[in-house]
Amino acid sequence: MKNISILIIQYPGAMKSAIEGLCELFDMATRLSQEQQPGLQFNVQVLDSSELNGDELSRSDSGCCADNGFRPLVTATPQVIVLPPCLVGSFYTEEQQVLSRWLKTMHASGSLLCSVCAGAFLLAQTGLLNQRPATTHWILAEALAARFPEVQVDDTKILINDGDLMTAGGLMAWLDLGLELVAQFGTPALMRQLGKRLVVDTAPRQQRYYRCFMPPFDHGDRVILKSQHYLQNHSQNPVTVKQLASDSHLTERTFLRRFVRATGYKPKEYIQQLRISKACEALEGSADSVEVISLNAGYDDVSAFRKVFIKITGLTPREFRGRFSAET
Repeated sequence: MKNISILIIQYPGAMKSAIEGLCELFDMATRLSQEQQPGLQFNVQVLDSSELNGDELSRSDSGCCADNGFRPLVTATPQVIVLPPCLVGSFYTEEQQVLSRWLKTMHASGSLLCSVCAGAFLLAQTGLLNQRPATTHWILAEALAARFPEVQVDDTKILINDGDLMTAGGLMAWLDLGLELVAQFGTPALMRQLGKRLVVDTAPRQQRYYRCFMPPFDHGDRVILKSQHYLQNHSQNPVTVKQLASDSHLTERTFLRRFVRATGYKPKEYIQQLRISKACEALEGSADSVEVISLNAGYDDVSAFRKVFIKITGLTPREFRGRFSAET
């Protein structure tokens, strides 16, 4: 049985319909999955932020998922943590040191951290979004950018999946986030089937799901996880196995063995996947030339960039842009 543990943080002012909706969405995804091929179970719980005490995690048994047939979380470190949207109050604008410290601990242990709308403010407080792309509701974007100038705020995106961090835009973008997680931890086919049941158009996401690089972060090897977090931020720079091994205080041979075991990729392949993933986002959402995108992705030689791009996506950069760009 493949179990996916998801924890939703219920904080003051959090949108209850989003929390309830995510619970029901994952419940439906579980039932649809087991109708076809038993083995996928989304285990969802809701944590009230007031129950968070230092580094200890208490889970409420009175959350919305208690009566939906979900099993209790089986690990202390959930695979996914969701900060839902907010309707009222100032909780998300105030410093939340306990929550922030706990989120950083969970991220360092391999949890995928997600936010919707105002939840991005709580995620940004951790510092994990620094030098990283993120989105929020367009009304809040200017305030988010002003308070956290190191965050690359892009309010034109409904959802940004940046590997170990995921942010979604407006109040109803919890639905986009939920579908993204179903596709990532389940399959794109399951996501499409869920969309049909919900009467939600999933076509644009379907195309993006197939070309997104989604590395594992829940493998339990903290040394390799630290390297993954480094690469997520520095994939455009020259990086060698020798450097990564040295930073990890391992021999090159040991580092390579553990990296492949944890991620399924050799470091060079992993870096290529990260670079091409970021190039795909740029081709889809910007008017920059292929040459500029190639350089920003970390390739000095545009012909080498094209070869790697074709190998990974099956399309040339221009073919990809022609097929998936929002302007076409």
